[in-house]
Amino acid sequence: MGRFVEGTDRDQASFLPARLEDYVFPDNPVRVIDAFVEELDLAELGFARVQPAATGRPGYAPGTMLKLYVYGYLHQLTSSRKLEREAGRNIELMWLIGKLVPDFKTIADFRHDNGGAIQVACQRFVAICRALGLVGGSMVAIDGSRLRAVNTHEKNYTNGKLARRKAHVEESIARYLVELEEADSAGAGPAAPRIEHLTERLASLRGRLGELEEIGQQLEAAPDEQISLTDPDARAMATGSDHRGVVGYNVQAAVDTKHHIVVANEVTNRGHDRSHLLEMAKAAQAETGAVGMIALADRGYYEGEQIRSCAEAGIIPMVPKPNTSPAAARGFWGKTMFVHEPETDTYRCPAGQQLQKRFARVEGGKLIGVYFNQKACGACASRPLCTAGKEKRIRRWEHEAVLDQMERRFDTMPEAMAVRRCTVEHVFGTIKGWMGATHFRTRGLRNVATEASLTILAYNIKRAIAVAGVASTLKAITR
Repeated sequence: MGRFVEGTDRDQASFLPARLEDYVFPDNPVRVIDAFVEELDLAELGFARVQPAATGRPGYAPGTMLKLYVYGYLHQLTSSRKLEREAGRNIELMWLIGKLVPDFKTIADFRHDNGGAIQVACQRFVAICRALGLVGGSMVAIDGSRLRAVNTHEKNYTNGKLARRKAHVEESIARYLVELEEADSAGAGPAAPRIEHLTERLASLRGRLGELEEIGQQLEAAPDEQISLTDPDARAMATGSDHRGVVGYNVQAAVDTKHHIVVANEVTNRGHDRSHLLEMAKAAQAETGAVGMIALADRGYYEGEQIRSCAEAGIIPMVPKPNTSPAAARGFWGKTMFVHEPETDTYRCPAGQQLQKRFARVEGGKLIGVYFNQKACGACASRPLCTAGKEKRIRRWEHEAVLDQMERRFDTMPEAMAVRRCTVEHVFGTIKGWMGATHFRTRGLRNVATEASLTILAYNIKRAIAVAGVASTLKAITR
């Protein structure tokens, strides 16, 4: 064949067959997976069948199955059928699980039956990252991303969607009735097949209308007035990239800013982020053990009670205030132009007048004080710039001092949102693009949370190896 590099002859016999160990180099990431799982106390974590049964056909050890799954998610092999195929031909997997080839049903059942334990096991890798010095603990960035579920838009219903689909079916029925009447008036002959076709279509549409009526009854019983037929836990959520939104789940992550290690994660089917700041910040604090940790989040997390609870828990929240002032939207002076003076509990307006607290009332479960100065506003030349009413009224929450304090922190840390953006959005971009995790493949919130944990564990392993190397990571695991 000339001067080409030649491979080994397939018929060449070996006196001493090559060991699998010879194919897995010391710096191969598969060794990290093996060491990590071997160090876990699977019984303590809650895995089923850690102790084999005394009778019956022997099963696969939970550690073997966990290694298989971690390897799969590390290499974009999330399907149980793909894992079965790879186990029989992939040398790294042969080394990792001892040439065992579980069938796809056994592989899928393991993930389904041990979801909670797998999530806890995945989170244990954060402690190894701390031992490697990859987690600073002083600052985390929190964000959420919506990932698609195994449920199409057509299989998701809200009251608005149901009304539109019923209207479309009823319009079609009316159109077919007109066509049927015209075909009937034409008499026999060529019109007969047409009449038969229209009759079948009408029966199909009336059946569809009955199905929609049943879905309407289910919607009335649903607590959030939304149902999904394929994956009952999936919910329609708004996104900035698709005008239709996405039917799926909201994946929350808290990422340490030192080396972009995900220290905490959670999966919910709530389409907004407002109620997740406290739980994610406390989960990150528990993992890092940091006191006075700074939690960075975007405007979607701005909620007074959540921010106040973070401050009470020893967490320093940094969430920019969204510009939702109706006065500013109409071209009037917004609330930000009025300065609160805590000594007198009054507001100073841009014209120099003082607005006193006149009364307080409960709005949305919060005690709100109302400040105004009717006399000063009545004689003020700047009133056309300030309000369209008789006087300008400023509303203040009883704990708004916490929000004011957070706003002042932004003055001393103007780069906070840039740090947040390049930290947590980098992680989601990597998971979706580089690792191929653009949608979930299982159904139900519990199973989806297991998928998310395995994906994030794979990301953390890749990140730890990229920063610290295989040798240092192995040393931290076995320490």
